[in-house]
Amino acid sequence: MSALNELLPGLIVNLTVITIIVGFIYYPANRSKQDYVFTFYAFNILIYFVSGLLRDVQLTIGLGFGLLAVFSTLRYRTEPIRVREMTYLFIAITTPFMNTLFMATRITFNELIIINVIVVLIVLVLEKGWGIDFLGEQEILYERIDLIKPENRALLLEDLRERTGLSVTDLTIEEIDFLRDTARLTVYYDLHPER
Repeated sequence: MSALNELLPGLIVNLTVITIIVGFIYYPANRSKQDYVFTFYAFNILIYFVSGLLRDVQLTIGLGFGLLAVFSTLRYRTEPIRVREMTYLFIAITTPFMNTLFMATRITFNELIIINVIVVLIVLVLEKGWGIDFLGEQEILYERIDLIKPENRALLLEDLRERTGLSVTDLTIEEIDFLRDTARLTVYYDLHPER
Protein backbone atom coordinates (compact mmCIF):
# COMPACT_ATOMS: atom_id res chain seq x y z
CA MET A 1 0.00 0.00 0.00
CA SER A 2 2.95 2.37 0.56
CA ALA A 3 3.87 2.21 -3.17
CA LEU A 4 0.35 3.36 -4.03
CA ASN A 5 0.62 6.20 -1.50
CA GLU A 6 3.87 7.30 -3.16
CA LEU A 7 2.27 7.21 -6.61
CA LEU A 8 -0.91 9.12 -5.71
CA PRO A 9 0.48 12.69 -5.50
CA GLY A 10 2.19 12.34 -8.87
CA LEU A 11 -0.92 10.68 -10.31
CA ILE A 12 -3.06 13.65 -9.26
CA VAL A 13 -0.60 16.09 -10.86
CA ASN A 14 -0.36 13.90 -13.98
CA LEU A 15 -4.15 13.60 -14.39
CA THR A 16 -4.57 17.33 -13.84
CA VAL A 17 -1.96 18.17 -16.47
CA ILE A 18 -3.27 15.73 -19.09
CA THR A 19 -6.85 16.91 -18.46
CA ILE A 20 -5.86 20.54 -19.00
CA ILE A 21 -3.79 19.78 -22.11
CA VAL A 22 -6.15 17.30 -23.75
CA GLY A 23 -9.53 18.37 -22.34
CA PHE A 24 -9.19 22.14 -22.41
CA ILE A 25 -6.51 22.87 -25.02
CA TYR A 26 -6.58 20.04 -27.60
CA TYR A 27 -10.23 18.92 -27.63
CA PRO A 28 -12.00 22.28 -28.09
CA ALA A 29 -10.02 22.87 -31.29
CA ASN A 30 -10.35 19.23 -32.50
CA ARG A 31 -13.86 18.06 -31.56
CA SER A 32 -14.03 15.67 -34.51
CA LYS A 33 -11.07 13.66 -33.19
CA GLN A 34 -12.54 12.11 -30.07
CA ASP A 35 -10.67 8.83 -30.58
CA TYR A 36 -7.40 10.64 -29.98
CA VAL A 37 -8.64 11.91 -26.61
CA PHE A 38 -9.10 8.30 -25.47
CA THR A 39 -5.65 7.39 -26.83
CA PHE A 40 -3.91 10.30 -25.11
CA TYR A 41 -5.50 9.49 -21.73
CA ALA A 42 -4.91 5.74 -22.01
CA PHE A 43 -1.24 6.14 -22.95
CA ASN A 44 -0.69 8.74 -20.24
CA ILE A 45 -2.23 6.78 -17.37
CA LEU A 46 -0.72 3.42 -18.31
CA ILE A 47 2.76 4.86 -18.78
CA TYR A 48 2.51 6.68 -15.45
CA PHE A 49 1.81 3.43 -13.61
CA VAL A 50 4.37 1.40 -15.55
CA SER A 51 7.14 3.92 -14.99
CA GLY A 52 6.09 4.44 -11.37
CA LEU A 53 6.16 0.73 -10.62
CA LEU A 54 9.48 0.24 -12.42
CA ARG A 55 11.27 2.68 -10.13
CA ASP A 56 11.71 -0.05 -7.49
CA VAL A 57 13.26 -2.46 -9.99
CA GLN A 58 17.00 -2.19 -10.58
CA LEU A 59 16.64 -0.81 -14.09
CA THR A 60 18.23 2.24 -15.58
CA ILE A 61 16.47 5.33 -16.84
CA GLY A 62 17.38 4.02 -20.30
CA LEU A 63 14.60 1.47 -20.03
CA GLY A 64 12.08 4.24 -19.48
CA PHE A 65 13.30 6.10 -22.52
CA GLY A 66 13.35 2.83 -24.45
CA LEU A 67 9.66 2.40 -23.65
CA LEU A 68 9.12 5.99 -24.72
CA ALA A 69 10.81 5.26 -28.05
CA VAL A 70 8.69 2.15 -28.60
CA PHE A 71 5.44 3.94 -27.81
CA SER A 72 6.29 7.04 -29.83
CA THR A 73 7.14 5.05 -32.97
CA LEU A 74 3.83 3.23 -33.02
CA ARG A 75 1.97 3.67 -36.26
CA TYR A 76 -1.75 3.06 -36.54
CA ARG A 77 -2.24 1.20 -39.80
CA THR A 78 -5.87 2.18 -40.34
CA GLU A 79 -5.32 5.93 -40.26
CA PRO A 80 -2.18 8.02 -40.62
CA ILE A 81 -1.58 10.30 -37.65
CA ARG A 82 -0.97 13.96 -38.41
CA VAL A 83 2.02 15.74 -36.90
CA ARG A 84 -0.17 17.70 -34.47
CA GLU A 85 -1.71 14.52 -33.02
CA MET A 86 1.71 12.84 -32.86
CA THR A 87 2.92 15.84 -30.86
CA TYR A 88 0.05 15.52 -28.41
CA LEU A 89 0.73 11.79 -28.20
CA PHE A 90 4.37 12.58 -27.39
CA ILE A 91 3.20 14.99 -24.66
CA ALA A 92 0.84 12.32 -23.30
CA ILE A 93 3.75 9.86 -23.23
CA THR A 94 6.43 12.10 -21.73
CA THR A 95 4.46 13.80 -18.94
CA PRO A 96 3.96 10.58 -16.95
CA PHE A 97 7.70 9.86 -17.11
CA MET A 98 8.37 13.36 -15.89
CA ASN A 99 5.82 13.05 -13.10
CA THR A 100 7.26 9.77 -11.79
CA LEU A 101 10.87 10.92 -11.90
CA PHE A 102 10.41 13.21 -8.91
CA MET A 103 10.31 10.12 -6.68
CA ALA A 104 13.76 9.05 -7.86
CA THR A 105 15.44 12.46 -8.16
CA ARG A 106 16.16 15.43 -5.94
CA ILE A 107 13.34 17.49 -7.40
CA THR A 108 10.70 18.57 -4.88
CA PHE A 109 6.98 18.20 -5.39
CA ASN A 110 6.56 21.99 -5.67
CA GLU A 111 9.23 22.13 -8.37
CA LEU A 112 7.44 19.34 -10.22
CA ILE A 113 4.22 21.36 -10.17
CA ILE A 114 6.08 24.40 -11.54
CA ILE A 115 7.55 22.30 -14.36
CA ASN A 116 4.09 20.96 -15.22
CA VAL A 117 2.62 24.48 -15.23
CA ILE A 118 5.37 25.60 -17.62
CA VAL A 119 4.59 22.68 -19.97
CA VAL A 120 0.86 23.49 -19.91
CA LEU A 121 1.49 27.19 -20.58
CA ILE A 122 3.80 26.45 -23.51
CA VAL A 123 1.26 24.06 -25.07
CA LEU A 124 -1.51 26.63 -24.53
CA VAL A 125 0.47 29.44 -26.17
CA LEU A 126 1.42 27.25 -29.13
CA GLU A 127 -2.09 25.85 -29.63
CA LYS A 128 -3.82 29.22 -29.42
CA GLY A 129 -1.30 30.65 -31.87
CA TRP A 130 -0.62 33.78 -29.86
CA GLY A 131 1.72 35.79 -32.04
CA ILE A 132 2.13 32.95 -34.55
CA ASP A 133 0.33 32.83 -37.89
CA PHE A 134 -0.71 29.25 -38.57
CA LEU A 135 -1.92 28.09 -41.95
CA GLY A 136 -4.69 25.57 -42.40
CA GLU A 137 -4.54 23.08 -45.21
CA GLN A 138 -7.24 21.38 -47.23
CA GLU A 139 -7.09 18.88 -50.05
CA ILE A 140 -9.35 19.78 -52.98
CA LEU A 141 -10.30 18.01 -56.21
CA TYR A 142 -10.25 20.81 -58.77
CA GLU A 143 -11.83 20.62 -62.23
CA ARG A 144 -10.65 23.85 -63.91
CA ILE A 145 -7.56 22.26 -65.40
CA ASP A 146 -6.80 25.32 -67.58
CA LEU A 147 -5.83 27.30 -64.46
CA ILE A 148 -3.20 24.75 -63.42
CA LYS A 149 -0.61 26.27 -65.76
CA PRO A 150 2.16 28.25 -63.97
CA GLU A 151 1.24 31.48 -65.80
CA ASN A 152 -2.33 31.24 -64.42
CA ARG A 153 -1.30 30.82 -60.76
CA ALA A 154 -2.75 34.17 -59.66
CA LEU A 155 -6.07 33.35 -61.35
CA LEU A 156 -6.06 29.90 -59.74
CA LEU A 157 -5.52 31.36 -56.27
CA GLU A 158 -8.27 33.93 -56.82
CA ASP A 159 -10.69 31.26 -58.07
CA LEU A 160 -9.97 29.10 -55.03
CA ARG A 161 -10.54 32.06 -52.67
CA GLU A 162 -13.85 32.86 -54.35
CA ARG A 163 -15.15 29.29 -54.49
CA THR A 164 -14.04 28.14 -51.04
CA GLY A 165 -14.48 31.36 -49.09
CA LEU A 166 -11.08 30.73 -47.54
CA SER A 167 -8.18 33.16 -47.45
CA VAL A 168 -6.01 30.93 -49.68
CA THR A 169 -2.36 32.00 -49.59
CA ASP A 170 -0.62 29.13 -51.38
CA LEU A 171 -1.21 25.76 -53.00
CA THR A 172 0.56 22.61 -54.05
CA ILE A 173 -0.47 20.59 -57.08
CA GLU A 174 -0.40 17.00 -55.87
CA GLU A 175 -1.66 15.18 -58.96
CA ILE A 176 -3.09 16.00 -62.38
CA ASP A 177 -5.53 13.64 -64.09
CA PHE A 178 -5.82 14.62 -67.75
CA LEU A 179 -8.28 11.80 -68.49
CA ARG A 180 -10.85 13.32 -66.11
CA ASP A 181 -9.62 16.91 -66.43
CA THR A 182 -9.13 17.25 -62.69
CA ALA A 183 -6.28 18.03 -60.36
CA ARG A 184 -5.77 17.18 -56.72
CA LEU A 185 -4.58 20.29 -54.89
CA THR A 186 -3.53 21.02 -51.35
CA VAL A 187 -4.50 24.59 -50.53
CA TYR A 188 -3.02 26.54 -47.64
CA TYR A 189 -5.11 29.26 -46.09
CA ASP A 190 -4.83 31.78 -43.29
CA LEU A 191 -6.66 30.55 -40.19
CA HIS A 192 -7.04 34.10 -38.88
CA PRO A 193 -7.57 36.35 -41.93
CA GLU A 194 -8.86 39.17 -39.71
CA ARG A 195 -5.39 39.75 -38.18
